[in-house]
Formats: sequence, C-alpha cells, structure tokens
Amino acid sequence: MTILTELLEERGVLLADGATGSNFFKMGLQSGDSPELWNDLFPDRVAANYRSFIEAGSDIILTNSFGGNRFRLGLHDSSDRVCELNIKAANIARAEVNKATKRVIVAGAIGPTGEILEPLGSLSIETAAEVFAEQALALEEGGVDLLWIETISSLEEAQAALKGTFETNLPSVLTFSVDTNGRTMMGLTPADIIQFASETTYKPQAVGANCGIGAADLVASLINMHHATRDLPFPTIIIAKANCGVPQYIDGEIVYSGTEKIMSDYAHIAMDAGANIIGGCCGTTPKHVRAMRMAIDNHQAGELPNIERIEASLGAITAGARSQMLGDLSIAGGAKRPPRERKSRRSR
Repeated sequence: MTILTELLEERGVLLADGATGSNFFKMGLQSGDSPELWNDLFPDRVAANYRSFIEAGSDIILTNSFGGNRFRLGLHDSSDRVCELNIKAANIARAEVNKATKRVIVAGAIGPTGEILEPLGSLSIETAAEVFAEQALALEEGGVDLLWIETISSLEEAQAALKGTFETNLPSVLTFSVDTNGRTMMGLTPADIIQFASETTYKPQAVGANCGIGAADLVASLINMHHATRDLPFPTIIIAKANCGVPQYIDGEIVYSGTEKIMSDYAHIAMDAGANIIGGCCGTTPKHVRAMRMAIDNHQAGELPNIERIEASLGAITAGARSQMLGDLSIAGGAKRPPRERKSRRSR
C-alpha cells in the first residue's frame, strides 16, 4: 500500500490543489517566462502558492515542475538545470507540507516534453523515457511522495513517461488532457485511455483527465472512463482536475469563467461520476479549492450524472463528448452508479 491508497482508505475522496501558472501570473510571472525558474529565483512565492492550497484543504499538492524536463527548460537556456530545479521544487513543497496539521501528499508534477514522438515526430519513446526518468529521479531525490504525469495527449508519450518514472521507487499517476471534442489533441477517447492504462506494462496507480476546455467536458470524460472500466480488470482510482471554467481574453489578460459555486458543483458531480481524486487545473485559486473542500466534505452520493445535470450546472458539453455519452443509453437516463470497490493498487 502506498501513501495514496492509504489516504484514500482513510478519507474516501482526496482533494488535490489548483493552478500553478495562472496563480503565478498574479504574483508577477510574465508571459513566456518559465515557472520552474521561480524555484530558484522566488522560492518564497512558490512556497506561498503551495501553502495557500494546503490551508484551503488540499490533500495533495503538485510541485512547481510541470515543465521541468530538459526540452522545456531548454527553451529558457536551462536544459542543464533539470536536477537542480526539480529538487528545489520538491524541497520547497516538502517544507510546506511538513508544517501542515494533517498528512498531505507531495506529488511531483511531470508535464509533456513539448516534442512530438515517433511515428508522427522525431523523438523516440526510448529517448523520451530517458528525459522523463531524469526529471523523475530528481523529484524523488527532492522528497516527493509520488509522481504525477499530467496533460498528456498521446499513447506514445504516456508510455515513455510511465517507463521513465518506473526508474524510481515511487508510484505514478497519469492524466490526459481531453480537450478536442471529447478527445485528446492526438485523437484519444476516454475509452482509449482506460484501455491503454489497463494494458501497459508500466501501470499507473491512478488515471484520469486534467485541463481541457472546462469542467463540463471533463466530467463527461470521467463518465466515459467509468463505463470503459466495466469490462476491464482495471482498478478504479480516477482523477479529475478540471480547468476553472472556460478561459476568456479580457483587457489583455486570460480570465477563467469558473466561480466558487461552479467549482463546488463540479466537485459534487465529479464524485457522482466516479472520481476518487478531485482538483482544479488552470485558473483554480485557493478560494475555489476551499469551496471544493466544503463540497466534498458535505457530499451526499447521487446518481451517475446525465447530460442535463452536467450542462445545467457546468455549461455545455461539446458534441464529441456528448455523442460518447449517448453511446450508452443508461448514461442518458442517469442510471444509478454501482458501488465501487476500493482496492489497493500495485505498491512500489
């Protein structure tokens, strides 16, 4: 049993944190800058962001290391600083968690390489796995509890990331960004994601969706993942980390439309859709997370959400995600979700 399964056993549903980049912009990060460099330049600001989510009630915080691989850092002439910056990101998070009054998981955030993998691109899975391993080992050295692979869009990159993280002694989780009409940028459906996670040699401890185009489509993805697990021997730790509404460009700034009420409703609906771990992605502030904390703590289990309930609370679902939901008539009718047996994932 790992820290993740232990806390799930203890608390039932875990609350992750909110955004890093969009909150850093409010602290002074400029467009085009690397948030990971702040681990060295402004560690107090990084610590403040971690602390704000711990105080808001998060059970899991993600390190400021999303773009901490050699390719992404290379855009800022820092490809030789992978180990340094990832260790600092983890150290800062660990120091804040050690001050908390409850047990909080430090998850080492690992984003995509920013490159296109073979066969569509030139980056091989083997090389990509080495890149991910370099970052994962640094996060492990810095003191994270698990590795959190997120915003992935292709099976090839998911395979490389999982292979790389298995060079450590830590468990890994994996989330994809389903953002193009019910599919990832590379065309994967939620069912494809579950199929991959059930068959890969390097199995993640949890799987799910993050980012995307808003909470409505993300919840639709969760429901489609839930139904894809019915015929597979795949344990059901499901992650939901939606953007805080839809981004809008207003007066020269990106503003997210999500309110505390919307994110509270999203937390309730995500739980009924089968999510075990719920958080916010871009645009999500500590205020939103605090509202989600209250929603989780006061939730009363309901039916598997149907299209009408999702759209009434969270906004329109795109046509592609809607059509996948309608592929199962029981979803459209709001069928009762069967009880989900909690099982420990592979402990590493």
